[in-house]
Amino acid sequence: MNDRKKMNIAIAGYHMLQIMCAADNEFNAHEDALIREYLAETFPFDLNLDHEMETLSALHPDNYMKHFTECMNDFYADSTEKERARFFDMVVKLAVADKKITREENNFVDALYDAWEPSRD
Repeated sequence: MNDRKKMNIAIAGYHMLQIMCAADNEFNAHEDALIREYLAETFPFDLNLDHEMETLSALHPDNYMKHFTECMNDFYADSTEKERARFFDMVVKLAVADKKITREENNFVDALYDAWEPSRD
């Protein structure tokens, strides 16, 4: 039985972006700027992300895709096609922010694309 609490769009998106950054074991200023942009647009109020960072820090890399998939599904459940398209654009920008796309990053981009393509509805 899964007693996991469903995440709202904003938190699910934040988790996905952070996992994308962690996937290649590098975090640069461009990625940080994109995540800050996402937070500024998504959270119009101050937010304490300590709990979210604890959750993400506790994830073992072997569980990144499982958690990413849970986040994708939570985001999808509460979002419009326009919100998903906009978020997907953000994910692609994040993947290319360091001027290279690793295999791990590509796996997450592909998973998101496959799960959210409009024909899924």
